[in-house]
Amino acid sequence: MKDTTLVIMAAGIGSRFGGGIKQLAAVGPSGEIIMDYSIHDALEAGFTKIVFIIRRDLEKDFKEIIGNRIEKIARVEYAYQELDKLPEGFSVPEGRKKPWGTGHAILMVKDLVHEPFLVINADDYYGKEGFRKVHDYMVEHMDETKEPMTLCMAGFALENTLSENGSVTRGICDVAADGILKKVEETFAIERKADGFYAENEDGVPVEIHEGQMVSMNMWGLPPVFLEELEKGFPEFLRQIPEGNLKAEYLLPKVIDKMVQEKKAVVQVLDTKDKWFGVTYQEDKAAVIESIRQLVQDGVYPEKLF
Repeated sequence: MKDTTLVIMAAGIGSRFGGGIKQLAAVGPSGEIIMDYSIHDALEAGFTKIVFIIRRDLEKDFKEIIGNRIEKIARVEYAYQELDKLPEGFSVPEGRKKPWGTGHAILMVKDLVHEPFLVINADDYYGKEGFRKVHDYMVEHMDETKEPMTLCMAGFALENTLSENGSVTRGICDVAADGILKKVEETFAIERKADGFYAENEDGVPVEIHEGQMVSMNMWGLPPVFLEELEKGFPEFLRQIPEGNLKAEYLLPKVIDKMVQEKKAVVQVLDTKDKWFGVTYQEDKAAVIESIRQLVQDGVYPEKLF
């Protein structure tokens, strides 16, 4: 069986642990956090290693809260996303505080991951189906030597990814009839209105979307050679940032979309019917706790995960 790795982007979980840090809110009956359920589902699907992307200043607390516990049941490694981890010849602009984005985060695992890997967010609950489908696709169909590069993505129906407490940002996908991704575009301010959906592009211009729209939740299945493409593209991204822009981000969906448009990658979209949930807003926590309680009651998860 081919080795596969789960990469969890957790570098944005905040500078202080404890109350108010949404990714570490206890949502399970035995104090589990959302990450616990993702790790449980990934291991059940067949993933053989976990890599946490964190910030160096959070290492001690992160290990105490989740890392040390997971190390007892799986192979665990750590990558560190820091603002000053830049290619030679580049430096952090004065006043820049914002991290460099998901593409930069994934670049941090380059020396740790040498097998197909799945990327997820730390604070999203994805459901079992996505982990299973991505794992099986990577094991059975991902050809690491083939050109164009073979990628995959778990696709969710927009209506299954909304918060009742405010707007969300999603990667809106244009998918061909054969399940091949034609385009993914980061779309903002998405919420359900009385007369349908409202959404904006990155310039704040309203765009049309519908409830059955396929969206990306940053659940990408990638070959290790993808990391070389990320590394090549990062200096180009940095050179193109307008002077004075302290918030530009090197985003994974943008990198992948660019590769698709340039015919460097083919992305197979794996449709999943599971319902996403996460603590996007403080008010979401009660709904997440209730959703987990129902999943436990239905026998999807044991009362105590690990």
